[in-house]
Amino acid sequence: MRGYFGIGVEGISKEQNVGTIARSAHAFGASFFFAIAPAVDIEALRVSDTADSFDHVPYHQYDSVAAMQLPQECTLVGVELIEESVELPSFRHPTRAAYVLGPEMGSLSPEMVARCDHVVQIPMKFCVNVGVAGALVMYDRMISMGRFAERPVRPGGPLHKLEAPKHNIRRKVRTKRK
Repeated sequence: MRGYFGIGVEGISKEQNVGTIARSAHAFGASFFFAIAPAVDIEALRVSDTADSFDHVPYHQYDSVAAMQLPQECTLVGVELIEESVELPSFRHPTRAAYVLGPEMGSLSPEMVARCDHVVQIPMKFCVNVGVAGALVMYDRMISMGRFAERPVRPGGPLHKLEAPKHNIRRKVRTKRK
């Protein structure tokens, strides 16, 4: 997959949900994880993070939306159920992105929504757990940006795996001068 992504949460209050998102971020290959004004003890996250994700994925914590810093040219994508949201299956993921989810039983702050370059929603009958929502967004990114064989017309998997891209790299061969 080209590019990079990070994922974060704003105002989250349950350690297990943050741990679940951190573990999923590690599993999906996130480049970083962040939290804005969390109401949790970061050390308590290890209860649900059995993969020790915080030892493998950089973690950044900010006191406010204004204090949040993202890499240069990184696109901020909010995940929120609001009228102007784009449904996730119709969204083209940026090459360099940070995804941010809101707190349990709440929404992204108006300041965060204003800072987002895009806002997406997961088309469902009702909201799901924030950890599940984070995993769905990362899975959608992987499916839409990864190299996978086309789905077959009939049920089942593809008959052939997609071959890895072959790069035409020409290397100079040094010869001894006489």
